[in-house]
Amino acid sequence: MEPALAIKQTSDLTSLDSTHSGGPPRGYFAKTRWTVVLAAGRRATPQAEMALEELCRTYWYPLYAHVRRLGHSKEDAEDLTQSFFARFLQKNYLEKLDAERGKFRAFLLASLKHFLANEWDRASRQKRGSGAVPLSLDWQDADTRYKIDPADELSPDKLYDRAWAVTLLQRVIARLRDENAAQGKAVLFERLKPWLTVGRSAIPYAAAADGLDLTEGAARVAVHRLRLRYRELLREEIGQTLSEPGQVEEELRALFRAFAA
Repeated sequence: MEPALAIKQTSDLTSLDSTHSGGPPRGYFAKTRWTVVLAAGRRATPQAEMALEELCRTYWYPLYAHVRRLGHSKEDAEDLTQSFFARFLQKNYLEKLDAERGKFRAFLLASLKHFLANEWDRASRQKRGSGAVPLSLDWQDADTRYKIDPADELSPDKLYDRAWAVTLLQRVIARLRDENAAQGKAVLFERLKPWLTVGRSAIPYAAAADGLDLTEGAARVAVHRLRLRYRELLREEIGQTLSEPGQVEEELRALFRAFAA
């Protein structure tokens, strides 16, 4: 999903969320990736390590964008980001910054700032390949994404939040696409995907039906189901980075603000 599509989505996220009835299933938040990491505390368990690495693989780009916006070159930003993860994945930061533990998004950024403030010289001297590489990251894609990010004067922190929001929405769309492809509905998904991002009154159901050889009623049902699943996956992805179910609404609002900045 292109960033432009992610920006368009925000106009309808509120309406999608407003129809949500009830929260996540009981016990859901006890099993999210971030709660698995926090529950492990100082103990290095395979489950916690896998959960933390998955979170880092998903949300590393916003950190890279933050470092670039601080004024670092492409090469230095790559080195600093990789060096940060080399330390972060050793659990050195999980004993610190208690106030940020509720949200992985805030915890990750605060950890990066701590790293840069205290280990700038060492990190700037460390080159990729000189030690263990904890994550295999697509630096070429990162540089391309950074170049097409909005050319406004967002602060490093605001750019981090926007990049986080785009990454989250990309992940949701990718999951929804994969689910539909596995069900033999890849064409249906691609045709109906644009209607995830608009108000219901703006959806041209008749046109959608013609393009899919469906009745208008069947097209309405298909769009409704797709939007419903989109909302579920959005809330689930947000929940994976939180420790409390009550924080989902707050994170959704932060998502809106990231695009309004």
